[in-house]
Amino acid sequence: LDQLTRNTLALVLAGGRGSRLHELTEQRAKPALYFGGKFRLIDFPLSNCVNSGIRRIGVLTQYKSHSLIRHLTEGWSFFQRDLGEFIEVLPASQRTTGDWYKGTADAIYQNLDIVRTLMPKYVLVLSGDHVYKMDYGALLAYHEQRQADLTVACVGVSLDDAKGFGVMGVDNDFRVRRFDEKPADPQAMPGTPDIALASMGNYVFNTEFLFRKLEDDARDDGSSHDFGNDIIPSIIEQHRVFAYPFLDEDTGRQPYWRDVGTLDSFYDANMELVSVQPDLNLYDRDWPIRTYHPQLPSAKFVFRDPDREGKALDSVVSAGCVISGSAVVDSLLFSNVRIHSYGTVSASVLLPEVEVGRNCRIHRAIIDR
Repeated sequence: LDQLTRNTLALVLAGGRGSRLHELTEQRAKPALYFGGKFRLIDFPLSNCVNSGIRRIGVLTQYKSHSLIRHLTEGWSFFQRDLGEFIEVLPASQRTTGDWYKGTADAIYQNLDIVRTLMPKYVLVLSGDHVYKMDYGALLAYHEQRQADLTVACVGVSLDDAKGFGVMGVDNDFRVRRFDEKPADPQAMPGTPDIALASMGNYVFNTEFLFRKLEDDARDDGSSHDFGNDIIPSIIEQHRVFAYPFLDEDTGRQPYWRDVGTLDSFYDANMELVSVQPDLNLYDRDWPIRTYHPQLPSAKFVFRDPDREGKALDSVVSAGCVISGSAVVDSLLFSNVRIHSYGTVSASVLLPEVEVGRNCRIHRAIIDR
């Protein structure tokens, strides 16, 4: 596995606008969105890379990327260049044309000269805005064992949910035989009539094969230059394309994976972390999620008068928070939140630097700074 991961270049697609998140992505790209008390969405694929032994990483940025780039500079600059490790920001630099990135495939195409100078054996293309823990080494081994040209990492979703994803139609060997982008009538996977195989937006390509297909796609004026819409459907008949089902090796069950693309899904995924045993274990020392975290004092709870008690129950409270004479219940507080007296915050997600004034009652809210 070491040899596989060393011969892999990871390219993280982090230019997403995240328009369905409304105000939360007005000032930041979706991969820079906060999650889980102290993390940002981009930390999950990057941590997966590092934990999997992949230490050559490019992050492709486009939309409102300032806070994302600052986060990468502050939290992800520990790679050792002299050992061939790096994390590089790859903005849409218009090297090939005068255009910004037009689609996921075009984003990689515009950086092919950088890939050529490195000449990895495999290119791992990753979505920059999903929450999950995954060993990419197992995905690469699967790709090599099947002598695939392209392997698509997949999760099982209900047929109803599958309407929002790219859905793989596979045979019994998990070779992809058809691909439908956001189908009205999704095809179930073999043996499970109510579950469809949905693309996670993570792909492994043989490098030379990727070069050829992206160059073909760039010459096609009718293409939207997207992996899901254009590249995958055009290659499944003549090439070896496989689906990699994302399953736990020990239990055979599907691990935690969330696409927090809407306000509801963002709220639900954060609120899950408040429960006693959430599906996502952020306290796992074997698979740590790295991030940048400023030097902050510990969280503090003050006052305990009968009508003015600073406390938090069934909640996650991050560093730098001060809960002053108010009750916090079933809530997740990011760093440096200040809550003043005589109030309650319940079933809410408060992002960094939020200040809640006296006598406030907040319930089922997401509050940005």
